[in-house]
Order: sequence, then C-alpha cells, then structure tokens
Amino acid sequence: MPHDEQFASDNYAGICPEAWDFMARANTQDASAYGEDPWTQMAADRLRETFESDCEVFFVFNGTAANSLSLAAMCQSFHSVICHELAHVETDECGGPEYASNGSKLLVGDGPNGKLTPESIERLVTRRTDIHYPKPRVITLTQSTEVGTLYTVEELKAIREVADRYGLRIHMDGARFANAVAALDVSPAEITWKAGVDVLCFSGTKNGLAVGEAILFFNRQLAEDFEWRCKQAGQLASKMRFISAPWCGLLENDAWLKNAQHANACAARLEEGIRQLDGVELCFPRQANAVFVDLPEAVQTELRARGWHFYTFIGGAARFVCSWSSTPERIDELVKDIAAASAA
Repeated sequence: MPHDEQFASDNYAGICPEAWDFMARANTQDASAYGEDPWTQMAADRLRETFESDCEVFFVFNGTAANSLSLAAMCQSFHSVICHELAHVETDECGGPEYASNGSKLLVGDGPNGKLTPESIERLVTRRTDIHYPKPRVITLTQSTEVGTLYTVEELKAIREVADRYGLRIHMDGARFANAVAALDVSPAEITWKAGVDVLCFSGTKNGLAVGEAILFFNRQLAEDFEWRCKQAGQLASKMRFISAPWCGLLENDAWLKNAQHANACAARLEEGIRQLDGVELCFPRQANAVFVDLPEAVQTELRARGWHFYTFIGGAARFVCSWSSTPERIDELVKDIAAASAA
C-alpha cells in the first residue's frame, strides 16, 4: 500500500486549516471582481504589516508567473539577469523569464551550495561590457535555494554592495521564503528590503495554500503598470478573493511562520534519522525543509517500490521535502525504509 504522506515536494501537501477557513469565509457572500474586494485589500495590508513596508502587492496564480513577470518588470529585453546555475528560473521555468521580458538573457554563475557569491556576480558583470552583449541589470536569488541552503543577512548585504557598485537590482525567488525566515530566525524585513532586495516573490502554495503567490515590490517604482502586465499574461484572477483570502488565513496569527517552522523541524528529524544510518550521506547541508540524500539507484528503486514518492534531483540525489502537514511518524517510517533498502 502506498504511504499516505509523501516527500517529493511540499506541493503535494493539502490546504492548511487556516487558509481553508478564510477561503470558506470569502465564499459566504458576493464580492467585487478582479481584486476590488475587501479580502484582497486585507491580505495586501497584512503583508505590508508583516514586512514592515509600504510595498506594492500583487497576487498571481503560480511561481512561474511571479518570477517571470517580476523579472520582466525589472529589466528591458536587451538586459540580462544574473542567476545561479542551479536556480529555478534557469532550470525549471521553461524559458518563462525570457518569454515574459521579450528576450532578457539569463547569465548563470556559480557558487557553493547553490548560492551566488559577490565574486561570481562581479565576474559575470565585468566579463563583457560592449554593446554586442546584453547588459546585466538584475540579480535573482533563490531563498531558500534549489538545494535547500540559505543566504544569511550578511551574504545578502554583501551581494547588495556589488549590486550598488554596478547599478543592479535584486529579485528574490521566495518559493520557500517562509522556511528561510523560520530557519534564520529573523524578521521578513531583515532578509528582504533591509538587506537590499527590491522585489520578492513570496510563495503561498508551498506553505499551505491551494494556489497563489504574492509579489512584493519594495522598490515601488518598479511596479509601475504591473497590473497591466499581469492582465496581459493571463494572471488577473476574476475571483481574486479566493486567492487572497487564504493569504489572510496564513498571515493571521503567523500561521505561515508556524507552518514553516514545523516543516523545518520535520526535515531536521529526517536529517537526524538519516545520519544514524551507515553509508548514507547528505549531499548538501540541511538548512530548511529539504533533505538531499546520496542514494544508489537500486535503493531509490526499492523505496519507490515500497510506495515512497520523491524526486531524483541535482547530481542524482534523492530529495525529500517536508511540509506543514508532515508528521514524525511518517518520517520515522521513511528512515526505517531507507535503512532496509540500503541494507538489502
């Protein structure tokens, strides 16, 4: 029998109770369409309170749209966007940023554990400066990264210094931003606008929502006409309240942070269990809610035969991601099965 709970992605998890409750509340009576409803206003205001910023807030359906449209708003088609070679915008957006921006080129840099460094950014910026090459304009950072690691406040500020030196803007792909806030034990403001981030794409889908991402423009000038960009891209929801109201549930009483803390704690439990197994190694430091394990192909095949779902990820690693709904019991079952499959 397949296990009830899976670890392939936090996208597998259902809707958390707080989000479900507010979606039901939004369904009790009619409301204006296209975001002109009280729920959307409430969600935007709560995000501003959470981030201690009078930022511009927009809601879209998914992360690909959030990243692609916000990056397109930050540069022209003749510009380039600097990202890590493992970044989601490079490996998993099907050319979305290039498409939305009418051709802005992604320049890929390197860095340990999935993170760009000031040095790698500077190398890309200074590699060519002639008119025949797209001009660097934006740095995009994934927080937490594609390999589950974190940019510290100090690292973000160091990158901001390079950005200021070369007139670059900073975008943050926050698919698992909540997990980063929980793991670093900082305020959302400290690892966004206070550290020099201009625009954040804040995921709700991986944190307990059914659908919906929030785009926060801390640099409000970059948000000029952004609502038209969303409309043209098919990202203006007519019944917007069913995207925004669940955000009210996440933001009320910090459910978003508690969800992330729980997911991180479950990943830490999984890490601890795996470290007790002989011959099983982690591929990257476990810093948020994802655990990357070096498992032979035969072991991965056996785990799938036992009903476990997980991704074979970067470098052939098995990726296990915990969510708001993960349970210690299932994690212990997974560790037990990894041990059995490895010993076979």
